[in-house]
Amino acid sequence: MKKILVIEKLHKSGIELLKQRKDFSFEVIENVEKNFLKNKLKNCDGITLRNIEFGKELIESGKNLKIISRHGVGYDNLDLKAMKKNNVILSVTDTANAVSVSEHIFFMMLNISRGFDKYDKFIRKEDFSKRTELKLTTEIWNKKILIIGFGRIGKNLIKRCQGFEMDIFVYDPYVSESVINKFGGKKVDNYKESIKTMDYISINTPLTHETKNMINLEILKKMKKNSIIINTARGGIINELDLNEALNQKLIFGAGLDVFENEPPSSENPLLKNKKVFLTPHAATFTEECTKRMGQQTVQNLIDFFDGKLEKRSIIEL
Repeated sequence: MKKILVIEKLHKSGIELLKQRKDFSFEVIENVEKNFLKNKLKNCDGITLRNIEFGKELIESGKNLKIISRHGVGYDNLDLKAMKKNNVILSVTDTANAVSVSEHIFFMMLNISRGFDKYDKFIRKEDFSKRTELKLTTEIWNKKILIIGFGRIGKNLIKRCQGFEMDIFVYDPYVSESVINKFGGKKVDNYKESIKTMDYISINTPLTHETKNMINLEILKKMKKNSIIINTARGGIINELDLNEALNQKLIFGAGLDVFENEPPSSENPLLKNKKVFLTPHAATFTEECTKRMGQQTVQNLIDFFDGKLEKRSIIEL
């Protein structure tokens, strides 16, 4: 009998998969206090995990722990060195969230380009006859976009960009030009130079030593004054203080952030008061369809691991 801990809630469809396995016992844990978890982890074989920090101390508490099945694709909340040392496998929901996140990117792009909610506010408060006095907005059609990072989300995003007949450029040193061309993009080797001519920039890369603060004031100064930058990947890739300064100095037109360097962001974070940035609470995957897919795949990865059928693409090499 395999003992499974479901740490933090999953979509009910994922729980149903566990219920179907008579050779599994499972418990849903919503109390994420460290000492409580350490006690629960002692005899478990596998866990599902969402957002909490899961460091060395917790990993070493699971003496029988063989797999952590992550609800999502990021894993910066895990101590990978401790997992490797203790022979714990890491799986991610590699195909579940790309559609929802790429749609969220367009939601942000359209929202910023077309004036946030100014039309809605106008018609509720103002004289309709004055509508022609409203400041004009911007089309996405035929604009240049730079996609930084060409993984699953980048590949889904490019399809939507094609629907708007955008001129699409991709920066990803780990993806070949032939692959990018196949999807309809143009590979660039130097994002610092190509960013100068872009109307939109979408960040879709993991947070690593290479990408930490890769978008800073130096880069923002190079961008077009009417450009818009979107980050749905990880906080810390864009320097938040530099972004706030760039917006205030009108170096760029606007920004959309779904992720922050510290989550939740501090009430002192100046971006929370900046009206030129569109903010969402790390919610790009918060659709009914995506949440269901992620819950199912999180559990299915765990089941497949114990059945010896877990696909390599769902495993993160430690």
